Amino acid sequence: MKALILEDDMLLADLIETVVDGLYPGGTVFVTSSVENALDHWSQHGADLLIIDWNLPDGSGLDVVRAVRENDKNSVIVMVSGRSDRESVLKAAHYGISGYISKPFDVALLHERLTALIDPEAFYNDTPLDLDELLQTSMDSVIQLPAAFDAAKIIELFDRRQDLSVSQLAERWNGEVALTTRLLDVANSASLQKTGEPVRNLKDAIATMGVDRALQHAMALSLDISGQLRDGRLAEIAAGFLEKSKKVASEAERIALRVDANHSEVHTAALLSRVGELAVLKVMQQCLDRNGSIPDDRIESVLQTWAQNYGNRLKVQWHLPLQLRELIGAVHFLPREATSESKLIMRTSALLVDEEEPSEECLRLLRRLGLSDSNTESHNG
Repeated sequence: MKALILEDDMLLADLIETVVDGLYPGGTVFVTSSVENALDHWSQHGADLLIIDWNLPDGSGLDVVRAVRENDKNSVIVMVSGRSDRESVLKAAHYGISGYISKPFDVALLHERLTALIDPEAFYNDTPLDLDELLQTSMDSVIQLPAAFDAAKIIELFDRRQDLSVSQLAERWNGEVALTTRLLDVANSASLQKTGEPVRNLKDAIATMGVDRALQHAMALSLDISGQLRDGRLAEIAAGFLEKSKKVASEAERIALRVDANHSEVHTAALLSRVGELAVLKVMQQCLDRNGSIPDDRIESVLQTWAQNYGNRLKVQWHLPLQLRELIGAVHFLPREATSESKLIMRTSALLVDEEEPSEECLRLLRRLGLSDSNTESHNG
């Protein structure tokens, strides 16, 4: 099952994606708020199910319906809209939609309509999926992490962070419940709250911590997929990867500040250093959802085999700048002759987090950064 969701209300898009994932486990779901992106994705990958909003920031969902129906008469297309008048319903029907749902609607209604249009059993059988085959086919589609927030959007904001004001960021994130809750919690923590008065809204939370720090917390949230992995083993591993990435990010930022390097860039690179592993864990969950089986001893080998490929795929998909890609790579491997200060920081930070006592490689890198062994004590303290 391949599904495409075109919806600019991200809370509603998340709701729809959750329902589709539940009805058709093991499928792929592409979510976008752009008519252009929807058309581009459909032309490259097609879709068995399309759930299309009518009014989008860059055009009309009807344009997508028309383009699909010119080439495909069989895929299921459901239009969702705040318009409930008879004229609007008939207009949408004229374009060849399969169903129409007026906003607001609840989960039960969406579940009922989709089940009536596409029998979940038609896409599900008792034949277990082959994990390697699923990993290979998933590499050829758009990869999405099942988190509460889209990492690609945070990366776009990170690229122009110097031009973002607190007000612009607050407006951009207005309505993002999970993110607002996270930022309010951080802003009200003892380390940031200086006045004794609680921070009560998103704009003040961002102002309290600053745009850079707010983006960093948003990035961490966008990588937190453990709550969406139903298999306890996979969820625990995902949480471990994210926790380690956060530790490397903190260490990289600490070192960057000591040597007067770009601390924001190395922090972001460290957070993104395990996206390949997270993407592979998501595919493993899809395999299990489709009656597949993954023994405990195979999880690690699959991660080792596929994580780099998925990580590279995401770097391209997210249009990461070359400098950021290279910093992410430096977390895992650094040629001995490398001279970039930021890359030295990335590798040093990873080693400090991984090792109880600094290794010879770690000490050599610290010396190249102009830091002594005594400068490392805070990473364990």
